[in-house]
Amino acid sequence: MTSIIARLRTAAAKRAAYNRTVAEISRMPLDVALDLNIYRGDAEKIAYRAVYGA
Repeated sequence: MTSIIARLRTAAAKRAAYNRTVAEISRMPLDVALDLNIYRGDAEKIAYRAVYGA
């Protein structure tokens, strides 16, 4: 059984990864975003799927 501390650490690590991913997508230059077919306004949705799964 997973301890509460381990689950909290995992959740905190995932949240940090989510925040970093949102920040990276939001700061991405427009030409790079267009080349990757990414709309920067969807940064939260893209980051959520990348970190937590679909």
